[in-house]
Amino acid sequence: MKKRVLAMLITAMAVTAMVAGCGKGDSDKKSEGVMTYEEYAAAALDTEVTIEAYVQAKQGWWENEGVGVATIYTQDKEGAYFLYNAQCTKEEYDKLTQGTKIKATGYKSEWSGEVEIADATFEIESGNYVAPAKDVTSILGSDSIINDQNKFVAFKGLTVEDAGNGKAFMYKYDDSGSRGDDLYFNVSANGSTYTFTVESYLTDENSDVYKAVEALNIGDTVDMEGFLYWYEGINPHITKVTVK
Repeated sequence: MKKRVLAMLITAMAVTAMVAGCGKGDSDKKSEGVMTYEEYAAAALDTEVTIEAYVQAKQGWWENEGVGVATIYTQDKEGAYFLYNAQCTKEEYDKLTQGTKIKATGYKSEWSGEVEIADATFEIESGNYVAPAKDVTSILGSDSIINDQNKFVAFKGLTVEDAGNGKAFMYKYDDSGSRGDDLYFNVSANGSTYTFTVESYLTDENSDVYKAVEALNIGDTVDMEGFLYWYEGINPHITKVTVK
């Protein structure tokens, strides 16, 4: 009798585990008519695309000719999607907290190497996912790094270089700006130098990362996190800087 009860318990536990596993797998599947990341990556430019992804960060909301728009960094477990000027009301924008799942339709576009979804419309769906930072330090300078475009990534042990003005950073790309504008700074690894950005619409002058970059010194060693944006090559939008 005891053996029979034990066998029944084991069977029940196995069924429960199987059901739970199926549910988890189903939650990662795309809805009908939605592209996988592989299908999105293969799609031609200037064609309509529909994706499902999770909000990782967002830039400020504003109105463009009376229509509310926002720029949104999104990702799923396979890849990342940069939504540029996605249409939304202020109320919808406020609901886009980190991890929120959305279904978006727009046009796959490219600007100076940055592949994005332009003029998208979206709807909020059930689900939540926050992507961990992928360490891409070892592939800096390689052709393969473009496969991680727009992902949330990490860089470890980079050296702060002269930004071009004898300082560790510049306000705007040509140092023509002032506090509140984008910050540009140079970092090096393995003999190559790269330009990184603190995008003021994403992390403004009151953010920790903005203040951290303003406090950098040439020669500092830093760890960083941010989104692997592209402008004529990698130009990450940095969201966190830690001086070692």
